[in-house]
Amino acid sequence: MNELINIINEITKYGLNPNLEHSDKEKDLEKYLVEFYAQYFNIRYVFDKKDYEDYEYAGQNKIRENVISNFPSFGLYHNLSELNKIENKADLVVGDAVDDLTDIILDLLEIKWRAETNSESDAWWYFELIFYSHTQQHLIDLLNFMKHKNG
Repeated sequence: MNELINIINEITKYGLNPNLEHSDKEKDLEKYLVEFYAQYFNIRYVFDKKDYEDYEYAGQNKIRENVISNFPSFGLYHNLSELNKIENKADLVVGDAVDDLTDIILDLLEIKWRAETNSESDAWWYFELIFYSHTQQHLIDLLNFMKHKNG
């Protein structure tokens, strides 16, 4: 869990702090996003049946503002819906790298909160749940955006 929390801290700093001074923020972010993705394959826990209080966080707008201040070149991008359906004409959709990173950070903050407030098992359970259903797509889209933006 300590390794996961360290990775979370490295990613979430870009949403919790404005205008961070770092020589290569995008490369740093990319590194930790990939390390976070790899943690998904290390999930091991025993389901914790305790009834914990719900997580609440009201700082979404501030996180978005901080992401914009740290990555001013992040913005909208094109993507295709249903990439795997070659025989059908795919629809062009619009994504937002700022929204991707903001959502990733919000998911990571809840994982960290659950580890620190509830239990490690609850944090790993939530990581597995939210990663597959939400975070993974934002992460893939953001990495793809960064790859195409930077060549």
